[in-house]
Amino acid sequence: MLKKFMIFTVFAALFFTASPARAADGNSDYIVLLHGIQRSSKSMEKMATRFSQAGYHVINIDYQSQEYTIDRLADNIYAQIKPFTKNKDYKIHFVGHSMGGLVTRAIIKRHRPENLGRVVMLGTPNQGSEVADFLENNILFQNFYGPAGMQLVTDQRGIANLLGPVDFDLGIIAGTLSIDPLSSAMLPGKDDGKVTVERTKLKGMKDHIVLPTTHTFMMMNNRVIAQTEHFLKHGVFIHSSDMTGVAEKSGFNR
Repeated sequence: MLKKFMIFTVFAALFFTASPARAADGNSDYIVLLHGIQRSSKSMEKMATRFSQAGYHVINIDYQSQEYTIDRLADNIYAQIKPFTKNKDYKIHFVGHSMGGLVTRAIIKRHRPENLGRVVMLGTPNQGSEVADFLENNILFQNFYGPAGMQLVTDQRGIANLLGPVDFDLGIIAGTLSIDPLSSAMLPGKDDGKVTVERTKLKGMKDHIVLPTTHTFMMMNNRVIAQTEHFLKHGVFIHSSDMTGVAEKSGFNR
């Protein structure tokens, strides 16, 4: 009898212990996470864990950001998420850090999901970046960032048709802290070390918020994650001077 009980206990542990990655039920929305240029899906893992715990199905994409143009990247990524873009029983949301936001815009323009939900961009250079302007003709920059990096300049005429207008629920988070004084010296006004606050803005956006965070690490910032989750749920950010309170209310201030 004791042996049978032990077998049942092990069986139950295997089948009824849920991990964060499997916390979502079959009716939950999906969130596609897209990292920035020269980063990987690991940079979005903190967000992925939080959103899984909140009940979402998370698709944290790893893509070769420095190998192709933005339009080619959009096509490649859409091929991976296509099975999840047709079912209207749930929504598919997007969160893009830096260039990941531009790739998101290209995906929506070229392959708009039938069940498109909301979009949050983190430090995305929607109007390009003066840093890219300064380094555009630098061979090291060209080799390091690849063809997509050349599309991040402030002269956006070359990719205007690729990205299209904003006709979806879009929230944008901009940062004001920098760990890159050389890049910040090239940027007019408040910036996150790579992109100015003004150049993150986009006509048609539903909401915009500025937080004290750096471009490099904003996707790991508790306040950014809390605000992103709030926008995905409600379509607006929480505009408050006490941003620590936002993280506390979300249960993610640890």
